[in-house]
Parts: sequence; C-alpha cells; structure tokens
Amino acid sequence: MPKGKRKGKSDRGRFDGSLHTSDDDSYNDNNSIISNCSENKSLEDGEDIEEFAQEQFEDKLIEMLDGLSQKSSQGRINSIQLLRKALIKKYVPNFVRERHFTICDSVEKSLKKGNGLEKSAAAELAPLITVQLGEEDAGEIVDKTLRPILITIACDTSVNATARAKCCLALGMMGFLSGRQLGDILSLMQNLEGIFSGSYLKGDGSIPNITPEVANLHAAALSAWTLLLTNMPPGSLTDLISSKTLPSLDQLSELLESPHLEVRLTAGEALALIFEEGRKDNSDFADDFAIYISETFKKLATDSHKYRAKKDRKQQRATFRDILSFIEDDIVPEIQVKFGREILILDTWAKRKQYEALCNVLGPGINLHLGENDLLRDIFEISAPIVQPHEAPAHAQQHMERCRKRLINAAAFKARTISRAKNRDKRSDF
Repeated sequence: MPKGKRKGKSDRGRFDGSLHTSDDDSYNDNNSIISNCSENKSLEDGEDIEEFAQEQFEDKLIEMLDGLSQKSSQGRINSIQLLRKALIKKYVPNFVRERHFTICDSVEKSLKKGNGLEKSAAAELAPLITVQLGEEDAGEIVDKTLRPILITIACDTSVNATARAKCCLALGMMGFLSGRQLGDILSLMQNLEGIFSGSYLKGDGSIPNITPEVANLHAAALSAWTLLLTNMPPGSLTDLISSKTLPSLDQLSELLESPHLEVRLTAGEALALIFEEGRKDNSDFADDFAIYISETFKKLATDSHKYRAKKDRKQQRATFRDILSFIEDDIVPEIQVKFGREILILDTWAKRKQYEALCNVLGPGINLHLGENDLLRDIFEISAPIVQPHEAPAHAQQHMERCRKRLINAAAFKARTISRAKNRDKRSDF
C-alpha cells in the first residue's frame, strides 16, 4: 500500500452534497442491513426460539433414555439421575406420554436387577413419571406395572434399608396420585404398616433397638401411609379404626417414644391428620384419647434434653407446638406458598402432608409444576390465574426484546471480528 494512502480519519465518508464511504464502512453498513433483516426474520414469531430450545431439551432427554439401557451399572444410575433432574426442571407430559412404555420398562429392570444404589435411583424416578402423566391412562399403566416390584422390594429385609425407604415413598406418592379403589389403598397401607410396626413398643413395653437407617425406613413407610390416609373417603376413618383395618391410636402413639426424631415427627403428623379427618364426621372424635395424648405432645413441645441435638430439639418443639395447638384448640397454623404471582394456602394437615410429599418428589421444581401441572392444581384446588389483557403481550414483548438484544450483540461481535481481521491483513501487507 503506497505511503499516505493508509486509511485514517480523513479517509472516512464526509458530506459535501453527496455521501462518500470507505470500503470498510460499506461493509459494516451492509453487514448491519443483513443482520437486521435476519433479526427481523427470526423474531417474526416469538415462539421460534422457545421451540428450538424445547427441541434441544428433548434431544437431551432422548440421550438420557438411551443411557438407561447401557451395560454399566454406574452409567445407568447416572442416566436415571439426569433424567430425574430434567423431569423436575421441566413439565413435559407429551414427551413422557409418548415414551412411557420405554421409561417404565427401564425403571422396572433397574428395580429388579440393579444394586442398592440403582434400586434407590429407579424408585425416585418412578413417582416423577406419574406426576408428569397426571390422571391419564398412561399414569395408571405405570402405577400397575411398577407397584408389584416396589412392594416386593419395600418388604424384602435382604435389601438395604435406604432402597426400601425410597420404594415406600414411591408407593405412597403413586398410590396417592393414581386414585386407586379403597381396597387397593387399604392393602397397600397394611403392607406399609407391616414395615413401620417395627418401631412399636415390644410386648414388655420396652423401646425396640433399631439403627438410624432402619428408623428412616420406618419413618418413610409411616409417611407414605399418612399420605394415603388423605385419600380416605369421608366418614370411613372411624369404622376402619374400629374394625382394626387400620392401626389403633394407642399403637400409633407408641411411635412417639422412639429415640429417632423422624419417627416421632411423622407419628405426630399422622395422629394430627387422623384427628382432623375424624372430627369432620364427629366433633367429639376420640376426646378421651385427645386428653391423654395432649400430655405427651406437651412434653415433646417443651423437650430440652441435652442428649438431643439442638437442631433436632428446635424442629421437634416447633412441630409438636403446632400439633398441640390443633388437638386442644382445633387451630392449624396457616402456611402460604408463593409461586409466580399466585399463592397456595396450606390450612389443613392434609394439604400440608400432600405438599410436603410432592416437595420430596419435585424438589426445586415444585413451584414450576404448581404453575403448569394441571394435576397438582386440581389437588390443591388452584383456580386458573387471572391474566390482564395487557400482561401477556408485555411479557412476550420483553422476551422478544431480550432475544433481539442477544442477536444484535452476536451480529455486532461477528462484524467487529471480521473488520479487525481485515485491518490486520492490511497492516501486514503494509
């Protein structure tokens, strides 16, 4: 390049009756026109980007499904855990419905042939499939297919306690969501009682000596039993207790003497729920027993034994204060759950138990599913949100504006990179 002809500020386009531009400026202007056209085309429909993201997400899900059949046990466990996290993160009922046979078959194989860790992972995934499918026929098929093997593992003393506990929780949630007949629910509840009855007092009135792992198993079985109790038909509870189809209040109160916190807390919640359901039919339900058990609840609500961990004492006192308040004054402390612009009010022990169980399944995805999952909205009787006419377009406009800025920045970065590369070439030649 001849000296003096190197591009500088004086070589840029200037206005003197006509517009003169340098080659680089023409390139940048043309690039801007092209990029703006491509931006307008990509943003004609604000759903295009979301659809692309959805397709990418489903492609990843398909890879995870393929991983469920690999030979490596650890590989299968990893795929199960990844799939579980993905189904927690997003509500994709159509995807699960189309592949529920494949998913169900893989979970069943892992439950039957896998080691303890694989059984645990598969048991955690099972109720999530039912949550995604809701009340559809496919959900009932999954429940009927997996229920027998889950019951077998839960009752098998040769399987490690953690895997058995996961199976108990899965059985409780799937039974709760599937809307089974009363006979099926009672049969399952009796299976679960056969597990947590290991924490009842011995024949001589002494407390059984069990390990923390087994105590967690008993607490899980009792928690699942309590969740199924929320599905009892109105007016049936008193007769079922009287006929000894369900355990007596005295038997359940024995669990309050357990040295393990989770067993005591779950037993207290079960008794509170029984009183709540019983008082719906008869305001004087088990009054004599209520007076007796209130003394036990008072002791637990004011427990200050130093041999218990400080965190455990705090949790126990808070829980049993609420239970005592309900037994004595029929007051349930109200809990408000905010998700998006909506609020879910938990004002009964049944709702609290159902919400707690769903939180155990969905974890951090509970708010998303409360907003989008029709089954959960029906369970908690959440009405359709009222959307103002101006709100939906504003939200879509904000989303499109964010996408437009990302595209503009990407196009500007590309143009800047090309321009700099071209200038570097010119300087090299010079």
